[in-house]
Amino acid sequence: MDKNKVKNVFVKGAITPEFIANSIAKHQSKTGIGAHDIFLGQVRADVIDGKEVKAIDYSAYESMANQKFHEIREATFAKFELSCMHIYHSIGRVETGEICLFVFVSSPHRKVVFDALYYVVEEIKAEVPVFGKEVFDDESYQWKVNT
Repeated sequence: MDKNKVKNVFVKGAITPEFIANSIAKHQSKTGIGAHDIFLGQVRADVIDGKEVKAIDYSAYESMANQKFHEIREATFAKFELSCMHIYHSIGRVETGEICLFVFVSSPHRKVVFDALYYVVEEIKAEVPVFGKEVFDDESYQWKVNT
C-alpha cells in the first residue's frame, strides 16, 4: 500500500471493538514491530447546563479533513521512526460510551510509539476540521468545542 496516498479515515458510526481487535491482529505477521500504542477516543456523557450528552453527530468536509489527516501522518513519519500508523475517525452519530477515534502506531521500539501517539492525537485535535454536534437526551444539541 502506498503510504503517500491520501486515505479515507472515516468510519460510518462508532468504531467497534471487533474492528479494533482485527486491526491489532493483522499486525502479528509484521515481526519487525516491537511496540504498538493505541489511543481510543470515547464519547462522554457530559452534563452541560443540566442536560446530559447522549451522542455526538460528527460531520466534516471529508476531502479537506482527509488531506489534513494525511499531512499529520506525513509529518509524524518524518519526525518519528514508525513502522506503521492507522487513523480512523467516526462520521455520523456515535452514542455515549462508543469509540469515535482510533489511532494506532507501531515501531520497533516502545518509547517512539508513546511520543508519536501523543503528537498525532494532539495534532488531530488542533488541526483537523471535524465537527461534533453534541446531542442531548431531549434531542436538542450544541456544537462541540475541542479542548
